[in-house]
Amino acid sequence: MKRETRENRLDLRELLGLSRSFAKQEDGMVTIFACFMIFCMLMIGGIGVDMMRHEMERTRIQAVADRAVLAAADLDQTLDPESVVRDYFAKSGMADFVSSVEVDQGINYRTVTVDATTTVNTQFMDWLGRETLDVPAVSTAQEKINKVEISMVLDISGSMRHNNKMPNLRNAAGVFLDAVLKPENNNLISVNVVPYTAQVNAGEDIFELMDVQEVHPWSHCIDFENADFDDPRIFFGNTGNRGEYDHMQHFDAGYSYNWPNRGNYANDVITNPGCPKRSFEEITAFSQDKAALKAQINQFQPRANTAIHLGMKWGVAMLDPEWRKFNAVLPNVDQAFRNRPDEYPSPDAENETLKTIILMTDGENVTTQRIQNRYYNSIGEREHWSDYPLNWYLNRYVRSRDHGLWKFTKYTPSQADALLYRICDAAKANHVVIWSIAFEVSAHGENVMRNCASSQSHFFSVNGTEITNAFASIASQINQLRLTQ
Repeated sequence: MKRETRENRLDLRELLGLSRSFAKQEDGMVTIFACFMIFCMLMIGGIGVDMMRHEMERTRIQAVADRAVLAAADLDQTLDPESVVRDYFAKSGMADFVSSVEVDQGINYRTVTVDATTTVNTQFMDWLGRETLDVPAVSTAQEKINKVEISMVLDISGSMRHNNKMPNLRNAAGVFLDAVLKPENNNLISVNVVPYTAQVNAGEDIFELMDVQEVHPWSHCIDFENADFDDPRIFFGNTGNRGEYDHMQHFDAGYSYNWPNRGNYANDVITNPGCPKRSFEEITAFSQDKAALKAQINQFQPRANTAIHLGMKWGVAMLDPEWRKFNAVLPNVDQAFRNRPDEYPSPDAENETLKTIILMTDGENVTTQRIQNRYYNSIGEREHWSDYPLNWYLNRYVRSRDHGLWKFTKYTPSQADALLYRICDAAKANHVVIWSIAFEVSAHGENVMRNCASSQSHFFSVNGTEITNAFASIASQINQLRLTQ
């Protein structure tokens, strides 16, 4: 019995000695540490893989969100903005990702925000208790112009009496003005109206501020030199060192005669003087008075021929900073626009003033005649031609072979087209946006108007009431698009 007890004690001492010996050993410690480090590295790498998958999914959703809000915020977009956003996500297989779509809009802006969220399952982070990761995407786009300067250059020539064209123009222009001149745009959007026929009636107020050698008292039109169509400016006084502008002769080039052209229009049967003179045919500068602008346009009456280049020259000049000198003193300019026009915009800058022209015609340029100076250089001669139409008189009192001694061609149609292209190019060089509307015109007329427009998408060829759609479309596109978030 005692022997067994000694043996047990011996085994216990040997076991204790073995354990003390094992505790003193250092072999294997590096292996344990290495295993721990490998485990940590695997976890960190796994977390990285999970985060990369998260970022890839976030990038994919963000790209869809950006495209969706840009399309929805475009003021040219006629569909419901929220529907556009949701459709983009649906077609990308992400319809359930959209949490909310917010739309804020007015006539000169639209802001669209989308909040989209999904989750991705983790492959490694779930060991740490994180089974999913949220993937958010928020994007906002805004189309907005803070300030807009518009010139409406409108054809009121004689052909507008056909096919109900003048009533259609009045209605279309009214729709446009309703769209751009709203209370929320107060003091932001200015409108010029430039009615044109064979000439443009500057009106006495503008005429008197220019350096013009006045030769008669009956009308206020300017005859420009060809070089003027390379320059977007019309000069105030003699500040441009250009020299005097020519006062347009006051006469009717027609072949019929019923009453003196010089008299009151109430008694004036001859309705085609080269220079229009009714008050509603005068230029209107920098207005936001929608009622007054509509009232003017609703009085338009078709008459005379077509000189598109002359209307465009005035429409461009009124957006040039030189015109600021006119606005400072013209009596009927809205007070908010006394310091307009603003400087020309630069192509890459944000929040600058948009300058845009709507050029409309229902025809094409025609031959323009003037009286030889030798027959228009005295008071008596000027009074004579204010009473008697030129070609009516020549056909009755001058031999046909001598007609060329009495009159000359100021512009042929092709020359007028070339001058129109030159003033359009001068405007586009200064980043003025040109919209052109060809209203029931010939193929040649379409080509001329298309060439003047800023691009093919800025050109409209319309018939009948389609002119209203063209003006409405332009009203919704005169803003610039930018991604804000």
